[in-house]
Amino acid sequence: MALFNKKEGGLMDVIRCDEPSYLVWKWRPSGEANSTKRENAIRYGSSLRVKEGEVAVFVYPQKDGTFQDFIVGPYDETITTANFPVLASIVGLAFGGASPFQAEIYFINLANIIQVKFGVPYFNVADPRFLDFVVPIAVRGTITFKITDYKEFIKLHRLINFNLNDFQLQIRDAVIKYIKGVVTNIPKEYEIPVVQLETKILQVNEVVESYVKPRLQENFGVIVSAVDIAAIEADKDSEGWKNLMRVTRDITTQTTIAEAGINIRNMADSQAINARNMAESLRIQREEAQRAQKLQTEGANFAVHQLNQQSEVAKTAASSLGKMGQGASISSGGGLNPGAMMAGMAMGAMAGQQMAGMMGNMMQGMNQPPANGMPPPPPIVQYNVAVNGQTTGPFTLTQLAQMAQSGQFTDKSMVWKAGMTGWATAGTVQELMPLFAQVPPPPPPV
Repeated sequence: MALFNKKEGGLMDVIRCDEPSYLVWKWRPSGEANSTKRENAIRYGSSLRVKEGEVAVFVYPQKDGTFQDFIVGPYDETITTANFPVLASIVGLAFGGASPFQAEIYFINLANIIQVKFGVPYFNVADPRFLDFVVPIAVRGTITFKITDYKEFIKLHRLINFNLNDFQLQIRDAVIKYIKGVVTNIPKEYEIPVVQLETKILQVNEVVESYVKPRLQENFGVIVSAVDIAAIEADKDSEGWKNLMRVTRDITTQTTIAEAGINIRNMADSQAINARNMAESLRIQREEAQRAQKLQTEGANFAVHQLNQQSEVAKTAASSLGKMGQGASISSGGGLNPGAMMAGMAMGAMAGQQMAGMMGNMMQGMNQPPANGMPPPPPIVQYNVAVNGQTTGPFTLTQLAQMAQSGQFTDKSMVWKAGMTGWATAGTVQELMPLFAQVPPPPPPV
């Protein structure tokens, strides 16, 4: 666009892009033909305006090749050697009137986001489980990209021949090729059955996007912000789809039947295990109850047995004491000894009382539990007495004192108690000596 037209004699241009929507746009002076040397003649003193979000690219020839310089917006200045660094490289020595230097100027939109819809027509995809059954699959969606690395973008494309529609077609063709390659291998690599591709659209989209993004950036110099697969469609009228569905249904049915059989067997096994565990638990409970009952019965029987044994001991002691009285009576002159008889009767009564006391204590102990926290009673000292070669007793110290008073127990009597190493005469046992100190002399003869 010229600041003054030729009819008015103006020489300066305003270099800017007023296109509402573009990706790459080439600036041309007003009234100049395309692709000519005069088209690229930049007038000294023209102004350059670059909006924010775009970059102006100056492409100019030099002896050793073609070079580019970039002015990133926002920028709005008059082109002079003082404020425009590009001039240091491209201004010629010969000013030559209206054409101080030659350069092509392109504007690249860095803010514009381009969306390209793609549709991949039916292509065959095989299920890795059944390679003979191929199913036609179609994919539709949208790819969104923009230019950020404009230097790399310029290296990959001839800006003078750039056409957005052609560029979008190139992007779409590349995306179609990438998607066909990725989707064809997804069933094998990710173990997704072909009949489930439609339901796995999010997973397929993620795999496709991770594959497409780096390749479009490398091959086209664009940054892909999103690959959105809108639909994955299988040709359900094809023979491959029908055969695959039939085989899949058969496998599903057989799998369901097999799983049901396994579940039933597992249930039966669990019930059998539970029944055995229950029977074993009941058996253990019965045995424990029987053992407890047996112990209780044995305890009761043991108390009765102990009582019977003590009764027998008391009977034996009474009988022995009677014989002792009888022997004493004969030794005194062949007649009856009333004192000895009375002593024997007394000792028998004492034995009976002792037995009755033991029975009462045992019954009381069986019927009443011991008081908690009470100390046990002190042990009762008891001695066994040897009479006519037989062991009698045991007798308490009280009983032995009574027997000593009646003359049935003397310091020559042989005694023994628990803890002694053997039999000893009563007069040598320190614990029994006091019993004989209180014994009265024999009664006078009658």
